[in-house]
Amino acid sequence: MNFWEYLSTRHQQLLTDAYQHASAVFQCMVVATLIGVLIGVVTYRSEWAGNLATITTATLLTIPSLAMIGLLVPVVGLGVPPTVISLTLYGLLPIVRNAIVGLRGVDPSLVDAARGIGMSRPARLLRVELPLAWPPILTGIRVSTQMLMGIAAIAAYASGPGLGNEIFRGLASLGSRNALNQVLAGTLGIVILALLFDAAYVLLGRLTIPRGIRA
Repeated sequence: MNFWEYLSTRHQQLLTDAYQHASAVFQCMVVATLIGVLIGVVTYRSEWAGNLATITTATLLTIPSLAMIGLLVPVVGLGVPPTVISLTLYGLLPIVRNAIVGLRGVDPSLVDAARGIGMSRPARLLRVELPLAWPPILTGIRVSTQMLMGIAAIAAYASGPGLGNEIFRGLASLGSRNALNQVLAGTLGIVILALLFDAAYVLLGRLTIPRGIRA
């Protein structure tokens, strides 16, 4: 059976795996973005706090994904929980770092002007600082998403959802007639999902970043 025949006979399962893969990455990115931006907001004013946040999230990223998931399994069990926790933790570094950089890069004169017209600290943050810091934050989200697309495949090791199951099945049956097809289908599916997500972020940037800021 060639690759195209394999796709035609397994397309339903592949679409299900692709949906689960995309859904897991998307949901973890939403959580990682909320946590990462919050950490950035809390720490960007202090040099040592910002460095501590960056170093801590960078340290998490150095833990091999297979080891991370293996350590989580005895604590939270198999399936979705270790997948969600590990992906969320891995997604933090680019978001935290870019949120800190973006917020520190806001022109102080604009913040002073907002203070001068009576804006409270939360209002300045929500209406001035975060919108101006959004472009680098979005870049961090894009980088995190690309990383998590690949890391999510490892979740199949702990019975997690996604296209990693196709890859692991192929690797477990090397020598069989469909082993290569399974690995190739899973790999190409992840690449296509990564490209679709990135295209969506480009569109989101065009819709949410004013032309003057993009320039």
